[in-house]
Amino acid sequence: MPKIPNWVFILLAILHLSAFRVDMMDIDATQYAEISREMAESGSYLQLYDRGHDYLDKPPFLFWVTALSIKAFGVNNFAYKFPSVLFALWALYAVYRLARLLYDDKTARMAALILGTCQGMFLMTNDVRTDTILMSCVITSLWMIKECDIKRRWYYVLGGTAAIAAGMMTKGPIALLVPVFCFGSDWVLKREWKKIFNPYHLVDVLLIALFLVPMSIGLYQQFDMHPEKTVNGLTGVSGLRFFYWSQSFGRITGESPWDNGAPFEFLFVGMFWAFLPWMFLFVPALIMRLVQVVKQKFRLVAGQEFITTGGFVLAYIALGSSKYQLPHYIFVVFPLAAIMVAKLIADMADGKYAGLYKVMKPFQWVVSVLVMVAALLTLVIVFPAGISGIALWVAAFGVWLVVALHKKVNAKMFWVSAAAIMLANIFITHHFYYQLLKYQLGTVTGKYIREHNINGKDVIFYRFTHPMNSIHYYANRQIPGDSTAFVPGKYLITSPEGIAALDGKYNYDIVQQGDYFKASELTPEFLNPKTRDKAVMKYYMVRLK
Repeated sequence: MPKIPNWVFILLAILHLSAFRVDMMDIDATQYAEISREMAESGSYLQLYDRGHDYLDKPPFLFWVTALSIKAFGVNNFAYKFPSVLFALWALYAVYRLARLLYDDKTARMAALILGTCQGMFLMTNDVRTDTILMSCVITSLWMIKECDIKRRWYYVLGGTAAIAAGMMTKGPIALLVPVFCFGSDWVLKREWKKIFNPYHLVDVLLIALFLVPMSIGLYQQFDMHPEKTVNGLTGVSGLRFFYWSQSFGRITGESPWDNGAPFEFLFVGMFWAFLPWMFLFVPALIMRLVQVVKQKFRLVAGQEFITTGGFVLAYIALGSSKYQLPHYIFVVFPLAAIMVAKLIADMADGKYAGLYKVMKPFQWVVSVLVMVAALLTLVIVFPAGISGIALWVAAFGVWLVVALHKKVNAKMFWVSAAAIMLANIFITHHFYYQLLKYQLGTVTGKYIREHNINGKDVIFYRFTHPMNSIHYYANRQIPGDSTAFVPGKYLITSPEGIAALDGKYNYDIVQQGDYFKASELTPEFLNPKTRDKAVMKYYMVRLK
């Protein structure tokens, strides 16, 4: 297979960076954005607050880097998304460097492109949460640790431990567990006991602990020193215990109250959309590796690695055992899956697994066509884009056909898949998400409040209890919304029931109205324009006279 040229990665980077144009999605991303905005405004970097209240859910690293970005670029989509998208692009480089150590340059480039083109990555650069930075930190630590294992340079030790600490300060101990799973399983199967019991690991632990000191101080000062504070209905809450134990391991032991009843296979099933179009290649790659290691009686031979397979399997067991799961929790090990798929495709290009290749080649073509058709449906049915939108899709499909039918293109199964998902996401990002978020009430009303410089205390939520974290960030001010002083000049965000209650009692002007829908919870009823009126809720923003 020929080496993937650099310009392909440049196009991919531009596609991910272009997500800055799209608004953020309620609830998590906009909540994190508001916490970061408040941090930038207050200068309180060790203690976390959400609309003035103590916040104990996620560690501070995302908020730190985003607050610095907000101070530099202002309160906007770019400022919030920029650090995370940079981390996402860095993850592509890190997966390339690790895969090159494990295999070769061509396989490594393919692994980077697979990671960058999976649907989950496009979601991460649109709906930015903590998982983007977590994934980047984890794959960076794996690359650095492998480099240290080969070259034994002190700066790789610092880089690896700093990446683990940054990952822990982004989403908790999983950032440490994944590297342990990866290299622990690899060293056990290679019977490299000296590496497992190497006393220099104590230095690694001390460095990680040192990097965690600022966050630990902040948690201790904000919570452990104030047992009288009420957090999630409880007093005497330890911030240190919550971060290092309850939030992660407590979900397995049952100590944590978070429980959504997700079954063990929940995350794997979710990968069938999140790891498109590569998931159907990942499944045989994973099965073949597991079968191989069983046949070899759990012992690796020269040239084999179990970093990717062992890391994925053990991490999945840990994540799948949690009593509370969301689809994006598995994104942390997508780099490992990307390397495994890249190796399988490289082997197929070299003539191996001919039977599997005969099955997967037409299958991936079908998947690619379906991906392109899905993009077309968003233009024709979900949010009709007119002749111009369809013409652009036809041009994109023409590009895909050129790739698919070009006689000199080797490994077409790979290229048709990568081209389809990249081209489709031009429309998914810049049409589907862009149109969808016009239904996000907090964003629309927040922008109005900011543009008209309305005092946040003058905005009241009246007979309207739907969560909308986005209003605070896009208004660039906190909106308490709980006032009952219905006096002239106040603005009410309300529902049709609220309008009915106001009629005859108050004089008002409707300054804004429209349809509201929770963008993160899509339903067939909403996606169908003919039934959308049944799925949306009417809202009004009125000014009392």
